Amino acid sequence: MATAPSTMEPVRPAFGTVLAEQMAVAVYRDGKWQPHELRATGTIPMHPGAHVLHYASTCFEGFKAYRWADGSINVFRMDRHIERMRQSARSLVLPEPDAAQLAAMVRATIDANRAAVPEAPGALYLRPLLIGTTPNIGAAATPATEAMLIVLVSPVWDYFAGGAKPLRILVDDVNTRSAAHTGRVKTGGNYAAALGPTLEARRRFKTDQVLFCPGGEVQETGAANFVLIRDKRLLTRSLDSSFLHGVTRDSLLTLARDEGFTVEERVFKVPEMLEWAKAGEAALSGTAAVLAGVGTLVYREQEYTVGNGQIGPITQALRAKLVAIQQGRVSDRHGWIRRV
Repeated sequence: MATAPSTMEPVRPAFGTVLAEQMAVAVYRDGKWQPHELRATGTIPMHPGAHVLHYASTCFEGFKAYRWADGSINVFRMDRHIERMRQSARSLVLPEPDAAQLAAMVRATIDANRAAVPEAPGALYLRPLLIGTTPNIGAAATPATEAMLIVLVSPVWDYFAGGAKPLRILVDDVNTRSAAHTGRVKTGGNYAAALGPTLEARRRFKTDQVLFCPGGEVQETGAANFVLIRDKRLLTRSLDSSFLHGVTRDSLLTLARDEGFTVEERVFKVPEMLEWAKAGEAALSGTAAVLAGVGTLVYREQEYTVGNGQIGPITQALRAKLVAIQQGRVSDRHGWIRRV
């Protein structure tokens, strides 16, 4: 007896677990960046005394390229991500990547892996990585003078393939995600520092993320920026050195202004957030999910429902508008797209 074809979506690998076959690599030595080359994605030579292994001299970026309906491949806000990586390198006193060379490495890696770029709603996730490689275990107070720049790419699929669900967030008004002067740096140590509190919150309160609010001032979660939305208003923390200057955050604020929202970037505290959330929406913004709705805030062991506890309609609309630009279904008014 014949069986009917399955209508179920195929099971896709988890975000970032699959790497495409080719990567771009450049090394910094003798005071300058050497020409980059394409290599098979795989292990890299690493001295056990490498600066990065002892003193965490590393930063990275994350952004996406999209296959449009016409078959072309288009990168979203590459210039902004490259500039942020250069800023991270300066903050960590790492050899600063040349913007033109890094852009060329991104394009070359995409071109070498063009067949791996998924159709929408998938994308090719781009991960430039910069590490200090100077072999000196006594260099705690000395910056790396040798470095390696790598561009990895990973095919990723619909982040919400199983259906978007409202997030549960623990509000921590004591601890910080990172040191105040390196919060804006996209460095692995910041993510490692947030991992323990996030896993502990998941164990104790079954939450998805921790919203760090040191001194009671709302800041960001371990992996995303935080926004509040209500009545044509959007509220988020004003930029300073203590948290990441998200490119997705910037894009969403721009789109909100385009839609006539009053966008407030300022310091605000936990009580105001909880009051706002009673009849409003809350969301996390970042490259992977774009905008993910928050349904519950857990603060001092008490649960506070955000709106009706579901993903808010404005959150959904803003996300859909940005995704439509990224996928080429609506015009790009802001010059964010680069065809490769």
